[in-house]
Amino acid sequence: MNFYLVAILVYSAALVALGLWVGRRVTSTGAFFVAGRSLGPVLLFATLLAANIGAGSTMGAAGLGYGRGLIAWWWVGSAGIGTLFLAFWVGPLVWRIAKEHELHTAGDLLELRYGSAVRGLVTALLWVGTLFILAGQLIAVAFVLQVVAGIPKLTGCLIGGAVMTSYFAAGGLLSSAWVNLVQLVVLVAGFVLVLPVALSTVGGVAGLSEATASLDANFMDPWRGGLPALRYIALLVPAFIVSPGLLQKVYGARDARTVRVAVAAAGVALLLFAWMPSLLGAIARVHFPELSSPGLALPTLLVEKIPPVLGGLGLAAIFSAEVSSADAILFMLATSLSKDLYQRFVNPEASDADVLRVARLAALVGGVLGILIAVQFETIVGALSIFYSLLSVSLFVPVIAALHTRRAGAPEAMAAIGSGVPALLAVHLMTGGAGYGIWNPTLIGLLVSAVGFVAVFAVRRNIASDVPV
Repeated sequence: MNFYLVAILVYSAALVALGLWVGRRVTSTGAFFVAGRSLGPVLLFATLLAANIGAGSTMGAAGLGYGRGLIAWWWVGSAGIGTLFLAFWVGPLVWRIAKEHELHTAGDLLELRYGSAVRGLVTALLWVGTLFILAGQLIAVAFVLQVVAGIPKLTGCLIGGAVMTSYFAAGGLLSSAWVNLVQLVVLVAGFVLVLPVALSTVGGVAGLSEATASLDANFMDPWRGGLPALRYIALLVPAFIVSPGLLQKVYGARDARTVRVAVAAAGVALLLFAWMPSLLGAIARVHFPELSSPGLALPTLLVEKIPPVLGGLGLAAIFSAEVSSADAILFMLATSLSKDLYQRFVNPEASDADVLRVARLAALVGGVLGILIAVQFETIVGALSIFYSLLSVSLFVPVIAALHTRRAGAPEAMAAIGSGVPALLAVHLMTGGAGYGIWNPTLIGLLVSAVGFVAVFAVRRNIASDVPV
């Protein structure tokens, strides 16, 4: 058994042990779902940033950097922009509503404003979509284990699924927050220490620019005409403003100030971090121009070109990133199925202990289904894009409207979802996912969703104004 595999396995065992130890304190749904609304700035920052730096932000972004250069910055950079909107706009508003009405999930907010039918529809859509982002994290774990030990993809997915499911099912948000803090320290240390060493292997930034110029004169240009960047913005910014997993982490803050400080810090950190995997992917392209998959760029660089101790730390860092994002996804799966579907529609009289038991079971089932989907996909970004598109189009308009008006109801929300999601799917199928220039499927779906919401809102207001009093 080689050094890299031993380091990852020992690290994984430590994460599981910490999660199980913290999970002993979790005996209620309030603690499992929102950590008793006790998270201070440090823990909220850590769990948000660790959740946002996952497979897409590390190996996915490095794979984009490998294939397309520094345009890859926008994949993580767009997430940072969305997180800043969450910090100063949506986050404080949603925290106050959650505190006032004792909300535990994003579904609680939707039902509060629009009724149970909207809650059920959105929960079902997102439960399916969320499995794809979980699959993306497991694909990344499998890529790491494939490079360091030749472990087959299915076995790698099983190992990753077992690690993140074990500690999350034990303690929910509270376990995740503490484990994420450890993961974040390892993640940041790994990337900060590895990047300068990796740059030195190609003669620094100047040497990297010279070496990649033969591939593409614009390889080191993060804008590259603007169109790809705008597509990433349309895909990711709305998703990171209204993601149920992130909103529910915000619910766990102890006050509105904590939301602003911690979430804003996470957004800025994402903007800075975005350069690291992009540059590492470009460096890997110089050293290994013929890799079978762009997803292998980062782990291959760490194993082949970085000293073993630093390479091992770097591999632990990306393993941290994938597992910490996976537990945020399990958080969405567990809370939505147990509270938004089971307690609301299947067993309204369920006790707190029953809901907690279903949440833990949902996390286990979600982990298994994520593994099954992961073995069907070849690229990380491909799996993640499905989730982000569905999330943005189904949730953005209803959630934003819910925070700013009480005059809209279920018809408006249903119109937004019922028009936006079919438009997204239709454009995706007709164009093979490319869209029409800047108008990618997600952006068209969002526009149609907004038009549907506003049209029904206007019609209902006109009807109401015509009713004699």
